[in-house]
Amino acid sequence: MSAEQSPKIVIVDESPVRAAILEEGLREAGFTQVVHIREMQSLLARIYAVDPDIILIDLENPSRDVLEAMFQVSRAVKRPIAMFVDQSDSASIQASVEAGVSAYIVDGLKKERIKPILDLCVSRFNAFAKLQEELERTKSQLEDRKIIERAKGILMKVKGLTEDEAYVLLRSTAMREKKKIGEIAQSIITASEMLK
Repeated sequence: MSAEQSPKIVIVDESPVRAAILEEGLREAGFTQVVHIREMQSLLARIYAVDPDIILIDLENPSRDVLEAMFQVSRAVKRPIAMFVDQSDSASIQASVEAGVSAYIVDGLKKERIKPILDLCVSRFNAFAKLQEELERTKSQLEDRKIIERAKGILMKVKGLTEDEAYVLLRSTAMREKKKIGEIAQSIITASEMLK
C-alpha cells in the first residue's frame, strides 16, 4: 500500500498512550497517513480541516455528553467511523448504531485487531451508504410521481386534456427544454398556485 493509496485516518483520543498504540497498529498494518486529534473542543471543525477517509474514536469510559458529541460528528461527517470503548451498555451501542457509527468495539484495542476492524468498518459504512442512496432515490422518485400527478391534474382541468395528453405535453415540454419531467411539473404547480 503506497502513501497515495493509504487512506487518511484520524484518531480522536484524549489519551496519548492509547492513541500511540492505535497509531503503531495502523502503521504496522500499512496505513501511513494518520492524524491524532487530542482536543475534544471544536472537534467537528478539526475533523473537517483534516478531511479524513476513516475516523477512529477511542474513548475509555464515555459519558453521555461525550457520546452525544461523537454521534453529532458521525451524523455530520459521513465517513466510516470505528468507536473503541472500554466498557459499554446496550443503550450506548444502539445509540451509536443509530448515529451511523460503522463499528462499535468494546474492549477491543489490540494492535493486531486494528486492520480487520478497519476493513469491517469501511465495508459496513459502504453497505449502509448504498442503502441510504437507494432509499433517497426511491423517495425522490415517489415525490416526483406525486408532483407529476398534480401537474397532470392541473393541465387536465385548465386545458381540458385527457390524462395521457397531459402527460405527453409534460414529456414533450421537458424534452424541448432539456429538463426533467418533475421540474416541468413543479413549474406548473408553482405557476398555478401563483394564479389562484
